Amino acid sequence: MGEIEQRPTPGSRLGAPENSGISTLEHGQKPPPTPSGKLMSIKIQMLDDTQEAFEVPQRAPGKVLLDAVCNHLNLVEGDYFGLEFPDHKKITVWLDLLKPIVKQIRRPKHVVVKFVVKFFPPDHTQLQEELTRYLFALQVKQDLAQGRLACNDNSAALLISHIVQSEIGDFDEASDREHLAKNKYIPQQDALEDKIVEFHHNHIGQTPAESDFQLLEIARKLEMYGVRLHPAKDREGTKINLAVANTGILVFQGFTKINAFNWAKVRKLSFKRKRFLIKLRPDVNSSYQDTLEFLMASRDFCKSFWKICVEHHAFFRLFEEPKPKPKPVLFSRGSSFRFSGRTQKQVLDYVKEGGHKKVQFERKHSKIHSIRSLATQPSEPNSEVPKQAQQSVSLTLGEGSEPPGGQSCPQGGDLTAASAEDAERQRGPGPSRSPAGSAKGDGASGAAAEEDEELVKDRPQQSRPRPPQPSTGSLTGSPHLSELSINSQGGTAPTNAILSPNLSPDTKQASPLVSPLLNDQAGPRAEDEDDGRRKRFPTDKAYFIAKEVSTTERTYLKDLEVITSWFQSTVSKEDSMPETLKSLIFPNFEPLHKFHTNFLKEIEQRLALWEGRSNAHIRGDYQRIGDVMLKNIQGMKQLAAHLWKHSEALEALETGIRGSRRLESLCRDFELQKVCYLPLNTFLLRPLHRLMHYKQVLERLCKHYPPSHSDFRDCRAALAEITEMVAQLHGTMIKMENFQKLHELKKDLIGIDNLVIPGREFIRLGSLSKLSGKGLQQRMFFLFNDVLLYTSRGLTASNQFKVHGQLPLYGMTMEESEEEWGVPHCLTLRGQRQSIVVAASSRPEMDKWVEDIQMAIDLAEKSSGPAPEFLASSPPDNKSPEEAAGDQESEDDLSASRTSLERQAPHRGNTMVHVCWHRNTSVSMVDFSVAVENQLSGNLLRKFKNSNGWQKLWVVFTNFCLFFYKSHQDNHPLASLPLLGYSLTIPSESEDIHKDYVFKLHFKSHVYYFRAESEYTFERWMEVIRSATSSASRAHAPSHKESHVY
Repeated sequence: MGEIEQRPTPGSRLGAPENSGISTLEHGQKPPPTPSGKLMSIKIQMLDDTQEAFEVPQRAPGKVLLDAVCNHLNLVEGDYFGLEFPDHKKITVWLDLLKPIVKQIRRPKHVVVKFVVKFFPPDHTQLQEELTRYLFALQVKQDLAQGRLACNDNSAALLISHIVQSEIGDFDEASDREHLAKNKYIPQQDALEDKIVEFHHNHIGQTPAESDFQLLEIARKLEMYGVRLHPAKDREGTKINLAVANTGILVFQGFTKINAFNWAKVRKLSFKRKRFLIKLRPDVNSSYQDTLEFLMASRDFCKSFWKICVEHHAFFRLFEEPKPKPKPVLFSRGSSFRFSGRTQKQVLDYVKEGGHKKVQFERKHSKIHSIRSLATQPSEPNSEVPKQAQQSVSLTLGEGSEPPGGQSCPQGGDLTAASAEDAERQRGPGPSRSPAGSAKGDGASGAAAEEDEELVKDRPQQSRPRPPQPSTGSLTGSPHLSELSINSQGGTAPTNAILSPNLSPDTKQASPLVSPLLNDQAGPRAEDEDDGRRKRFPTDKAYFIAKEVSTTERTYLKDLEVITSWFQSTVSKEDSMPETLKSLIFPNFEPLHKFHTNFLKEIEQRLALWEGRSNAHIRGDYQRIGDVMLKNIQGMKQLAAHLWKHSEALEALETGIRGSRRLESLCRDFELQKVCYLPLNTFLLRPLHRLMHYKQVLERLCKHYPPSHSDFRDCRAALAEITEMVAQLHGTMIKMENFQKLHELKKDLIGIDNLVIPGREFIRLGSLSKLSGKGLQQRMFFLFNDVLLYTSRGLTASNQFKVHGQLPLYGMTMEESEEEWGVPHCLTLRGQRQSIVVAASSRPEMDKWVEDIQMAIDLAEKSSGPAPEFLASSPPDNKSPEEAAGDQESEDDLSASRTSLERQAPHRGNTMVHVCWHRNTSVSMVDFSVAVENQLSGNLLRKFKNSNGWQKLWVVFTNFCLFFYKSHQDNHPLASLPLLGYSLTIPSESEDIHKDYVFKLHFKSHVYYFRAESEYTFERWMEVIRSATSSASRAHAPSHKESHVY
């Protein structure tokens, strides 16, 4: 009798292994060699109905054939697929990956093996690759045609409409009806033709990748999705069907599910002859163990179904491939069959770690224009182009292939390029170059491959931006790809197409790598020039402090212009903002912009004299900055009345947005413009933050100068003046930072009606794993001073997070529970109504959560009482981890609750919440406050790991992120690099970086080198970046950041 038995420990019951490694091989172990010998040919039928012949050794195990098919398809996530064939008894079985093929397929010349989907994950966003989703979509199409995927007429018509969109493109009624006449996607299709055409009309502009994504989104909610029925009878002889899924074993009567046994409830699966046995765990209210028995047609049918159950349990529940049992010396009992291959967790980890390379693939049935045709289209704004040109166009590079432009990409990195139009403008005048010619230059080959962490915001600049197109399905929900946040809003001309990493047309169009940012050869090669100039700079530290004032002032002026110029211009063209709100915002920012424009001119004039660009430096009268600072800070005091109004303006703007959909739409659209590189309300707080920067600069100057220095007295007087201003505005600043953060979080959450209430203080957000009946599941947690929320990532175009539950902190207790659950860095949080078990990614991360949760519990105990209920529609999850096994935490209900926050919301894939989600870390309000103080701007030279040359860029550090500009005069950044999770180090000798003032940023396989111009600027960049890469502990919080609430 064959059997599978789980260890009855709490850890194994929840899917937590004793050793959670990701490799399927032990350290030092090598995969078995492929047997040599006589070859045999096996025909494989692919999911697109084509057939391919594969030559494999006769004695090779089944895994060799499956690997050959996956390699032929360039399929990374091949573990979701399998090979099925009819055995000698005409029973359809799966090819055993460990047994020799010749022992399974008796007559290979007369057998056609089918390559099909074997494991259907609960959530299609867990499929990282577009090719994988395309193959899943083909499987759904096949199941529809064969009648396996039973559904109602509306669902069938909607599914077929997405298939038609992916195959022939945008709606045209004549083409639709002609196509449907030639292709039968479902029996009785004629009766649904009108509905299919009607639904297809709604998909205009949708790319094939998006169609696949939407197809799977609909299909996964159907009861028969991924279900293969196995006829059986129960003890009473009633005919039923058994099936196995990611959640457990299902029982059907016809096509109706009548029972389900989740893996958490199943203790043992076995078979004895024709009887299939399910031994359940003891019920909470009884002491006996219940064993269910089902009768199948034969022992072979029974064993085949048992094997499938074993494989599904291992793939979805285990962390790593189960170890083989030792062979018995004398007698063997039961089957030796075991699951072979990577588990789903290992597949996700492998792709997440970047262990793959992007490759091209062909959609066999798609008739949509390829990118090759777009490259030849005219580039005038009014030219006629295919609809797909307005969407995110994609480019994928296979191993060993060359990207457009002839540059080799050693790592298959994700790449988003600026528009060709922008690239051409930034290259400047000169003869046009062919794509092949653009490959010339030292070190350019590695430039593009390293760019996959950088966000390129290249949206068309319009007075009224169009509503955003939905992000491509290939990006939504992808843990690896979403680290590269791509805004998929298209332009009106193909030159504005954005190249995203997943779609795969065959193209040789002009290289996007000629963008100055993405190709280090395009930037100025000024190593020797810069080295020489650096020697001519003054060596006094005070000069570099003064220069920091100048560089950050430039950025501050650009930030003010976002409000005084760009936002005001947008508002003036719409009648959406009340006059009272306009008069509160713009008249209080324009005087500041005018004042700081003159301030910047004075600083730059002083620096020019200090550098010796005139004869005045001979007298030494201008090698100081204190007098300029004192004069202008005294002038700022005259503007204090405007500064006091900024908090009022922020509150009034948020109130206006809540009360007016037109104003909400205007602000949302403005945030999509390239100049608005941060949340809009952040710019309203910039003047208050700038006062803190002046204070820090003057403190450094006073510390640097001896009391006898001629500049010391002015610096000390200026410091006293600015300290007084900061003290007056201190309370307002703390209150507004919390207020702004609550409103920013509200945009990322679905299911909350009243997040922003008086007295609520944000403390920490971050990614933790929550234990449930399905094992460890990633959740996003939000900690406030009265409640702890846990959420999952939504499947909406806006990528918001759906609230699953809340734990009021009043009366909560917390205890470490690693030993109880067998999970590292594990905590049990016990509230008055429910308890949850969570695990952090590391011990330091766990310590931060423990510290902040305990502080929040103490704050809640001191408050007046329990927190108010504020979930919009989702009831609290009152289940224990064991009971939660059946609650379908696969986010099946994510689309069920939609609030006004979700109305055509922009793609929010690059917010701090998403960065924490993808990098499995957390950030606190203290960290945000430190980041506000540690803003920095200036020129840096950047080099990639595999390039030789250095590229000069204007870099702005703010909000835990580096923003890259071609020069300080640019109005918007070309790209950004979120720094959470990155490590900051100094290059080692082995890295062969023979330059001064170089620091290194690296995260997994992404490596960047940066050069500063002096020791002071090097130390400053190290200081501010370290504040972002290593989150501050609450114990080291700045003194002015005490507990304040809105």
